[in-house]
Amino acid sequence: MSFIEKLNERYATKAMNGATIPQEKIDNILEAIRLAPTSSGLQPFEVFVITNQELKAEIKKIASNQSQVTDCSHLLVFAAWDHYTAERINHMFDLTNEIRGFKNEGWENYRQMLLANYPKRDPEANFQHAARQTYIALMTALTQAAFEGVDSTPMEGFNNDALDKILGLREKNLRSTVIVPLGYRDADKDWLVNLIKVRKPMNELITTIN
Repeated sequence: MSFIEKLNERYATKAMNGATIPQEKIDNILEAIRLAPTSSGLQPFEVFVITNQELKAEIKKIASNQSQVTDCSHLLVFAAWDHYTAERINHMFDLTNEIRGFKNEGWENYRQMLLANYPKRDPEANFQHAARQTYIALMTALTQAAFEGVDSTPMEGFNNDALDKILGLREKNLRSTVIVPLGYRDADKDWLVNLIKVRKPMNELITTIN
């Protein structure tokens, strides 16, 4: 099956059957997240993988009681940095130098440019920038899940402040942005499963400027 066919097949699953996803598939989805592109390569977020059923039940209460939260195999929580700090920026640049085994003058100049600008910006502006990076990683997760034959449901319909409190995210200088139940569809209970995918036609979506 081609990549486009996989995208056509996937949908936001409305009912899951509780079956457990093999760990290899979960590992591949998490690796896809790790490899996702982010602005300046900073990867300004963390991902929490939740399988504890009691914790999922607690999260369900602040997520509009959506059944997928508890009926999924694994629940992913994307949490963005609450601010760009010198420590966080330097960590990623130092990691790059360590892995590549050398320092590049242009790269070090770029580091200094970020250090001179990002930490002094408004923390909320920095959080919003970091939050947008989580959606890039989110799409890689959804796509890899489709490739693995795993269903998914991206969700913003939850109380962010409550979830931050449940997981202690603010103490980690993080804020939740989006959650993703991963599992397998319960076709008998999912009203969306057999409906045709609807997207705008190309001429309404795409403008080519030559």
